[in-house]
Amino acid sequence: MSRKARVKSESGIYHIMLRGINQQQVFEDTEDYEKFLDILRDCKEICRFEIYAYCLMGNHLHLLIKEGTESLEQMFKRICGRFVYWYNVKYRRIGHLFQDRFKSEPVDSDAYFYAVLRYIHQNPIKAGLCKRVGDYTYSSYLEYVNVNDLVDREYVLGQMTIDEFVGLNNQTVDMDCMDISEKPVNRATDEQAKTMIRKISKCENASDFQALDVKVRDKYLKKLREKGISIRQLSRLTGVSFNLIRKIR
Repeated sequence: MSRKARVKSESGIYHIMLRGINQQQVFEDTEDYEKFLDILRDCKEICRFEIYAYCLMGNHLHLLIKEGTESLEQMFKRICGRFVYWYNVKYRRIGHLFQDRFKSEPVDSDAYFYAVLRYIHQNPIKAGLCKRVGDYTYSSYLEYVNVNDLVDREYVLGQMTIDEFVGLNNQTVDMDCMDISEKPVNRATDEQAKTMIRKISKCENASDFQALDVKVRDKYLKKLREKGISIRQLSRLTGVSFNLIRKIR
């Protein structure tokens, strides 16, 4: 079956969502987050795209960008290729890290632009990682209100004051934008689950876990499921496929 063609943006502005393959963890530690942002800076110089908002989450990321001299596909081939090469060397792994095809949606009105901007900055709150947008380190919110070295904030701050920007991003609005298709359920947070995984398996990250002997790995996965960690969450945090974990008895 052929893939559905991307909807083109008349403004050239897109909301992008990219996630780990099998929803696995993409950013394991501070160095991983910072490396991805460094690569964004470098590729921005090459591709001449503009970036208005970003948020890097554990297993996915959101960007609000304007296409530059390269197509979206070329841009993300460049960005993801650099990060995956670095990541695979660091964690002694091979193969894909990101889901093959990133999601995109056109942003062709001011109203939707600001809805997406707010949605991206509020993503960590939605995920239960913090209480306020200003408390999350790896989003562009702090680049608007503090030091800026990546975001093209003049586009936004040319249309509103910094106080209006802060007010916009702290509004409580019941509006969903493009995101991963997971509904929140009552379960351990990712940080709690990571702690359990480390305690039981002695593995520091997903790559270490994937390197385990299969019988040992499956024994740990069974134990972790008995602790109440969902199959989907285990798959995301360990990189082991959902179907494999589901078959373990």
